[in-house]
Amino acid sequence: MRLFLIVGAVVALVALLAAGTVVSQARQYDDTRTDAIVVLGASQYWGEPSPVLANRLDYAAELRRQGVAPVIITVGGAIPGDVTTEAEAGKDYLERAGVPADAVIAIPKGRDTLTSMEAVAARADRQGWDQVTVVSDRAHLARSAAIVQALGFEAHVSGPASGDGALLTPEYVARESAGLIRFHLWDRWRIAADTA
Repeated sequence: MRLFLIVGAVVALVALLAAGTVVSQARQYDDTRTDAIVVLGASQYWGEPSPVLANRLDYAAELRRQGVAPVIITVGGAIPGDVTTEAEAGKDYLERAGVPADAVIAIPKGRDTLTSMEAVAARADRQGWDQVTVVSDRAHLARSAAIVQALGFEAHVSGPASGDGALLTPEYVARESAGLIRFHLWDRWRIAADTA
């Protein structure tokens, strides 16, 4: 019984620490100058970004206008039935919004944050980039930063304070807290093994 209580207390403490990290990171607005801004993918419909993705893209365009980085990278693949990828839909959206075509790079790979950032890491190696600003929903920033750091980059993260995807709901925080714990228990070690 005592062992059960100790294990339960440890699990609760880890969950609270993860949630605290998610909420704390969500409140950071990092405008450090970096090599590139990476917009993590979200749903797109027939080439049009979902409201969540559009909010991320608008925010990234504003960061670029402020001089955070000269280049915006859009990422994300497609699912069966899609006519385009999240990355291409994001690039098209940014160009229509006035971002120069040569300032947007689409990397149409990745089914999740980790695989998308692995594709970005391969491009960054070729470009000589060592620090990126990742744009996503605020609750997603802590896990995004952990992934970027594990891939060997200096991580800076930022997300829109309002609009679709910006709300820190208990469900979103709980989901991202679980994702952050999983990353540290499993995915982080896989990255280390792959890069060893």
